[in-house]
Formats: sequence, structure tokens, C-alpha cells
Amino acid sequence: MRNSFLFTSESVSEGHPDKVSDQISDSIVDLFLSKDPEARVACETLTTTQLVVLAGEIRCKGVYENGAWAPGALDEIEATVRKTVKDIGYEQDGFHWETLRFENNLHGQSAHIAQGVDESGDKDEGAGDQGIMFGYASDETPDLMPATLDYSHKILERMAADRKAGTAPFLEPDAKSQVTLRYANERPVEATAIVVSTQHAPGYFFHNGEGDEAKYAELRDYVKGVVADVLPAELLTANTVYHINPTGRFEIGGPDGDAGLTGRKIIVDTYGGASPHGGGAFSGKDPTKVDRSAAYVTRYLAKNIVAAGLSRRCTIQLAYAIGVAEPLSVYVDLHGTAAEGVTEAALEQLIPQLVRLTPKGIRTHLGLNKPIYRQTAAYGHFGRQANGDAFPWERTDLTDKLKAAFA
Repeated sequence: MRNSFLFTSESVSEGHPDKVSDQISDSIVDLFLSKDPEARVACETLTTTQLVVLAGEIRCKGVYENGAWAPGALDEIEATVRKTVKDIGYEQDGFHWETLRFENNLHGQSAHIAQGVDESGDKDEGAGDQGIMFGYASDETPDLMPATLDYSHKILERMAADRKAGTAPFLEPDAKSQVTLRYANERPVEATAIVVSTQHAPGYFFHNGEGDEAKYAELRDYVKGVVADVLPAELLTANTVYHINPTGRFEIGGPDGDAGLTGRKIIVDTYGGASPHGGGAFSGKDPTKVDRSAAYVTRYLAKNIVAAGLSRRCTIQLAYAIGVAEPLSVYVDLHGTAAEGVTEAALEQLIPQLVRLTPKGIRTHLGLNKPIYRQTAAYGHFGRQANGDAFPWERTDLTDKLKAAFA
């Protein structure tokens, strides 16, 4: 690792069109899991001007069986979609929860996929697809997340809370943030650049002499105040450069400004580029899909390793084949930060003894067959709480076992 470098991560708000799609897809996952904990869901969402389209495959007892929808199921799906859009805050001419057009193209799961994945006889439940999944943890922040991403998320979370509370009435739902930090000896020492682009009420812009300079100053000063609240004071210096709505005007936003699709913000969802990514998205997938559940368990394991003091940074990779229960490989990288006596090879042998890494074993250990996923679909799947409680993959309940193994 170089002694000094700049690193940047971005985040997007819950009103970003891709995140609107992610939240709708995960609302559908939650709806089906609330009806049937063993439901199978693969739901993709497209959003654009005044339109939401669902597509994908499902299987859910009491809702969709033998190729037919239960009475009232279609109405409940549409109501769930509209409520999700309303909760985000879209009541604009170009995208309004009440007046948007809605298309539902969900259908039954492929029987050929089901026969390879389902548990039967002496066959354990197999992975829902092939793939590689990564988990990561770093001691840069109390949440054991990369600082650049952690601060990017928290800026937008704070702005969304203020918007919904009415204390920042000039904000609209769509927004992006980006934080660049200078690192010295692998530790963040200075914020060199902060970028925030936020959709705003009419008139809150000033660019090339046009617009309302006083209103723009109000928005700019508000954003700088949020940044000052979120980032540690020692990181903000006289050299920190701010780019607030650098295009000048951002009144048209959300799905009206740009089409949204499920799964296009996977780096925002994970580690902001500080870790590799296997390529699979999370949202819209039930926890039998290892794209989701194995990514969660690798974060869980990496976080526990760092929380136990076995290293300052940790990356874990798992690999799976469709229909096969056990992972094909377990890989650990401690990035040269291992504590004395701790080796990657020893952890690779230990990890499968701590958690059974089959799809069913992961779901059982972390309690994933619950409707908890809408909460994950904005501001990152890792390093945060939802409704006051940490997600199960954020627990650090393996630290004693890990410490004992290397005592």
C-alpha cells in the first residue's frame, strides 16, 4: 500500500432512479416473504417518466401457485409499489405515486432452476446460481467500513431525514454525493473534495449569473452544514473543495430525469470500490440467491475478523455453482494487516467451522428468511442499522471464537 494517496467513493439517495427501482424490487421481496418465508423471488424494476414496470420470476405459497395468482394478489403488489414510491417522496408531475402507470410482468419460476436448487431427499438445497461474492471490513470507521463510502452515505441519509421532516423544504428526493479523502499510512487524514448534487425546488440555483443567488446560497450553506456534521472536524480543512450542484440547476430528477433499473448501483451498495465485487446485484432477490446471502455472510465474517482484532482490513471471497450446496472455494486476504500469529490460510480453514456456508446454512445462521430487505435498498447494505437494529450480517458475535482460535 502506498504511503499517501487519494481515494473516492460515491453514494446516491433513495430518490435516485436506480435506487427507486431497487426499493420497489425489495418491497416485492418483503411482500412475498411476509406471506411465505420460503418464497422464491427474482424481481427486476424499470422506472421512467410516470411508469413502473416489474419483470421476473416468483414462487410463493398462497400468492402464486400452479401458474395462477391468488385473489387480490395483483392489487396488493400494485399497492406495495405505489406505497414505496410515496414513502420515498415522489409527488411530482413527472413521477407521482398516485398517477404513475404500472405494469406487472412477474411470472412463475422456471421448473428447471427449481429442480436444481430445491432440497429433496438426501440432496441439500443448492445455490440459486453460479457466482463469486466478496465481503470486506476496515477499521477506518466505527462501522468498520471504508470512510469515503461511509461519509457519502451519511451525508445523503441526513439530507433525506431533513427533507422528510420539513426542515429543508428546498430539497427534492434525487441526490448524489461523493467524498474524496487523502490517506497517509493507510489512514484518512484530509477531505480534499466533497461533491453533492441534489434535486431542488424551483428557483434554488444560481449559475452563470442566472437564477436566485440568495436561494442558492441557502442550499449551499445547508449542504456544507450537513457535511460538517457528518465528517470528523479534523478531516475538513481550508483546502477542502466543495462542488455543490456543479451543473448549476437540478429541478428535473428521479425517474423523470433518467430511467432507473434494479441492480445498477452495486458499488454504492457494497464498499464504494474499496473491495472487489463479484458482479451480482442484491435487490429483488430472495435470500436463497447466493448473490445476496453469500455477500452478506462474507461481510459478516470479514467484520468479525476485524472486530476481533485479527487484522485491520479483511476481504473474503466465496464461489458457488448452481445447484451445488457447498462453496467451491473460500479465500481470505488480510492486506498485510494481520495481527501476530494470524494467517489467511488458518482463517480459510476456520471459517467453514464457524458458519455452514451452504445457502440454507447461511440463511439459518443469519435469519434471512424475513421481510427485512426494503430497508437495505438505499444508503448501502453494510455498516448501518435499520429501524434502530443492526442487520444480522452486521453482528459481531463471532469475535470470542475467533480470538480463542488464535490465543
